[in-house]
Amino acid sequence: MGDLETAGLTIRSADAGDLSAIVALLADDPLGAQRESPDDLTPYLAAFDRISGDPNQRLVVAVREGQVVGTLQLTIIPGLSRKGSTRSIIEAVRVRADERGSGLGTRFIEWAVEESRRAGCQLVQLTSDATRTDAHRFYERLGFVASHVGFKLAL
Repeated sequence: MGDLETAGLTIRSADAGDLSAIVALLADDPLGAQRESPDDLTPYLAAFDRISGDPNQRLVVAVREGQVVGTLQLTIIPGLSRKGSTRSIIEAVRVRADERGSGLGTRFIEWAVEESRRAGCQLVQLTSDATRTDAHRFYERLGFVASHVGFKLAL
């Protein structure tokens, strides 16, 4: 995976020492506050081990001045459809509140798209909760198209 350092910002693989900051980012909005538990890192440590052990998973952080200011997870999925195309999924994109509007989100998504190209992907996809209308406008400005309807089934 390619780390990136530019203009005081480093995008790098997350390590276990980043988990507290990552979980805080995940919990720092109305949706995340309902589903995340920043006070108990136990389930996140187990998930981090699974992610770290899977070569098709890339959990990354954006760091500025020694502080984690963003995170995202990039998943590479080989497939048979589209003539055997490989695709990537960008998930759990979070930018610290005081960094929003700084261009970090754009840089972060550009990094994920470029990393997907390096991995041989022909398609990059992402989902965003239906209530995140600001995020939808952001992704559309970056060239993403709302082309599908997504469904979930809680297990």
